[in-house]
Amino acid sequence: MLELQRTLMRYSIFIFWVFVMLSTTKIMWNITRRALFEGHPNIRLLIITMVVVMSSTAAHAAMRQYSATVETSNWQVDTESRLQCTLNHELPGYGDAMFTSVASKQLNMEFELDMHLLPNRFDVAAVYSVPPRWMPGVAPKTIADMTMRKQYNGDLPQDAAWTMLSELEKGFWPTIYYQDWYNKYDKVSVALNASNFAGVYRQFVECVSNLLPYTFDDIAYTVLSYQNNSTELTKYSQKRLTMIGEYLKEDGELELVLLDGYTDSYGGRWNNEQLSIRRANEVKSYLTAIGGPDDRIQLTGHGEKRFIAPNDTRESRAQNRRVVVRLSKS
Repeated sequence: MLELQRTLMRYSIFIFWVFVMLSTTKIMWNITRRALFEGHPNIRLLIITMVVVMSSTAAHAAMRQYSATVETSNWQVDTESRLQCTLNHELPGYGDAMFTSVASKQLNMEFELDMHLLPNRFDVAAVYSVPPRWMPGVAPKTIADMTMRKQYNGDLPQDAAWTMLSELEKGFWPTIYYQDWYNKYDKVSVALNASNFAGVYRQFVECVSNLLPYTFDDIAYTVLSYQNNSTELTKYSQKRLTMIGEYLKEDGELELVLLDGYTDSYGGRWNNEQLSIRRANEVKSYLTAIGGPDDRIQLTGHGEKRFIAPNDTRESRAQNRRVVVRLSKS
């Protein structure tokens, strides 16, 4: 039954745009008329079937349309930080359409259809790129199928989301079609109006290009390594500490930063304990200097205890000279 509904929906949309295109030029109408009265029997049968399906659909279903007008079409960048960028478009009487990209090693994008009335069953919606009225004769293009889960917003993954943004940039209206969940006689179309899109989209792209190239999970547990008998970090660890500092400046949800300092077994137990405290303190000083939360950074110096390597070679001792940084958030 679900597959039949999807097929009828696709036929209805396709047939509608076929007739729009046919009505725009006399030449196309003449071609259709000749195909109907003079063409191959299979072609005549296809055209008649299309008319019957369209007539049946029109008789039993109405299309409820949701979209902003040209005058009220509003696009805005709601969330703008180095952790997340969100482009929002209000759909009057329906909800919001949102494009979101987050800090990550890989460029990413997601589309979410935030609905006032959530689906009451599993369904699939068809997503098309529909030309505006000032592009007569241009056919719509299929973008993707959107899975609608019961009591959840609709969403689309990266490829479909980027395609929608690209079509909007060209002036097309990404439009979502589905059978109404609460009225079996109605179909629903939800269109994203491309008016007033271009300028805000440039702001959104700039925000996306400035996202941090790593996530919270990439730095939540970090081991910083040190030069022998000093508080100087290795070059790699300096880069890691910079990454942690940049993240702390952006994320206000961090609850706690734990710093645990360690040394190798050379230098005496008391000296090593003091050295481990100094190392952890220097990390804390750096983080607070760039805006880190002083009251949420806790440090402990363990000295030469809890070693992770035997201390019998230069390489193993280097592993023990460390400060472990652990981040936690709500």
